[in-house]
Amino acid sequence: MIHKIAGTLLCGLLAAGCGRNTTDDLDAEFAGKKVRYGMLGAKVRGLDPGDLSDVYSHVVASQCYESFFQYHFLKRPYELIPALAEKMPEITPDHLIYTFKLRKDVYYIDDACFPGKVGRQVRVQDFIYAWKRIANVKFINSNWPGFQGKIVGLDEFREYTKTVKTAKDVDYNRPVEGLKALDDHTLQIKLKKPWPQILNTLADVSTAPVAREAVEYYGERFMSVAVGTGPYKLKIFEPGSKIVLVRNPKFRKEYYPTDGTDDDRRRGWLDDAGKQLPFIDGLVLYVIEEDQPYWLMFMKGKVDAAGIPKDFYSQAITPERTLTGDLASKGIDLFIQENPDLIYYGFNMQDPVLGKNLPLRRAMNLAFDRKDYIQLFGNGRGIPAKGLFPPMFKEYDPDFKNPWAQFNLDKARALMKEAEKIHVGKITLTLSSPGADTFSRQSGEYFKRTMAKIGLGIKVEYSDWPTFQHKFRTKSAQFFVMGSTASSPDGQDFLGGFYGPYESPGPNSFNYCNPKFDELYRKSEVMFEGPERTKVYREMERIVADDCPGIFVYHSLGYVPYYKYLKNYKPNAFAYGLTKYHNIDLERRKKLVGR
Repeated sequence: MIHKIAGTLLCGLLAAGCGRNTTDDLDAEFAGKKVRYGMLGAKVRGLDPGDLSDVYSHVVASQCYESFFQYHFLKRPYELIPALAEKMPEITPDHLIYTFKLRKDVYYIDDACFPGKVGRQVRVQDFIYAWKRIANVKFINSNWPGFQGKIVGLDEFREYTKTVKTAKDVDYNRPVEGLKALDDHTLQIKLKKPWPQILNTLADVSTAPVAREAVEYYGERFMSVAVGTGPYKLKIFEPGSKIVLVRNPKFRKEYYPTDGTDDDRRRGWLDDAGKQLPFIDGLVLYVIEEDQPYWLMFMKGKVDAAGIPKDFYSQAITPERTLTGDLASKGIDLFIQENPDLIYYGFNMQDPVLGKNLPLRRAMNLAFDRKDYIQLFGNGRGIPAKGLFPPMFKEYDPDFKNPWAQFNLDKARALMKEAEKIHVGKITLTLSSPGADTFSRQSGEYFKRTMAKIGLGIKVEYSDWPTFQHKFRTKSAQFFVMGSTASSPDGQDFLGGFYGPYESPGPNSFNYCNPKFDELYRKSEVMFEGPERTKVYREMERIVADDCPGIFVYHSLGYVPYYKYLKNYKPNAFAYGLTKYHNIDLERRKKLVGR
């Protein structure tokens, strides 16, 4: 499943942040060992697993909810291992029937929605309920495409939900042939056709079990609570400013991994091998709108890690891409990683101006200098995008040359004349931007100046993240700046964002439709990893690139400095619920930052 991110953010999403509170306020949130992280410039939309679609909500929800599988914390290449599953599933030779065993030591947190306010044991029926809920057409969410056409009887269940008046009238006891609870801890899934990505999907927190009692008890407030099974539970949820999570005393027994590389051992990432998780008593997440307070709090040691805002990059990183002496002397370390993302300007292909004018879309692509943008707004922390796949993906084709991803103003101006003939006059478009912070406004003005060079007028509308999401989910944005990050190391995550039937509110925010692409997508859905599938994936990428449903700008590089007292801070491209692995060396913290 693809996760949306604000296209203007360049800093680490689960790096540290800072709030409007003082250090004393932070220390007063709860007693015990804590870490302080945050998110720069994005209000958290909600925590309902069935309606998770963006990174920011995933970051928080993944601390509280879990699904059947997870990615091994240390192993690279990435390897799926059981989380709530007792073991990896039994699979029939035709890959159509999967049998999952659920652990028996998994309980929901204690909550008012349960009798006696005591959290009950999780059953496989909770998974079935959660997935039926995603299928319910009255529960408008973007996660249905992940299940569409795959499980026997689930599409028919969705059709049934169209016949009832409201979401509350849906009979969740109505059987679905492909989802059977053989007992409370054994789930059988019967597929219509092979589904190579099924285990990746079941590692995403959007497929977590959901307690029906919680949904019925909280109603519309369910998106602001977290009745899960994870290592942490929600204490404070102020989505625009502060989120506090504390240790879940009912968390199942899980232990830090013992198998890693020599590099893991050298970095101290095996010091806690075999110890019970989590190590931290809780975490404070802050949502911060501006760069300056974010960075200053990190430099004062009042938060534990930080992304590097563009205006402070030279203070932190040398021309050789290492930490400056000032930061190194403070006991700060740095990790750099390629991110599995794509930052872009997305065109609403159902818009009558953009959708019907290919020369206009191509002109905009040719007029946009990707290298200049990356240097100006990211200090060079990005790889220019020539298609959909980041270089870290096996589907990435180093020999692919996209003629529309080149910077060529002369050709762009010639195409713009063709576009104006089609439009019968001058053209002005409206860009939707997530956030009204300094970075967003600078980026918006840059885009206006860029397009003015080819005679294209641009208006920019700035809004907060939830309002922005509503625009593209309801097809009311003409075009928008955004990004997508993959939830698994499978290129289909990016391709699904262009499949016609997945149009908004599904993952296809471009509302793009190309019959040849859709045909190949359906073909690829049942193909397992191998050279033949890679060939099909690349053909689909070229179709999209030629149609120009957006300006594909870059794949980001994460530069995240962190204090060395923060232990086990190993980056992971596909997982967000990592705080359970993190630890704090309190003596070293006191030595480095004085407390």
